[in-house]
Amino acid sequence: MLYYLIVCRSLTYAQRTAAALERAGISARTLRSPQSVSGEGCSHSVRISRRDLDMGLEVLRRTGLTPKRVFAAASDGSYMEISV
Repeated sequence: MLYYLIVCRSLTYAQRTAAALERAGISARTLRSPQSVSGEGCSHSVRISRRDLDMGLEVLRRTGLTPKRVFAAASDGSYMEISV
């Protein structure tokens, strides 16, 4: 798995999530969710590296920014939902 996508309920929520992660020293990038991940139409995600997932989820718990869903990206381009 190369990276994780934290799916957010809106663009604003994704921007807040990325900002909280960046303040904690975690590199985060906001992007539109791939169609295979979004499911119900357009959504936005925050991309973080695999080594930052545990710390990133802890930061989000402390700041009250609960992820909608989290997906692991594989090297073949597929995504697998993980439970958090």
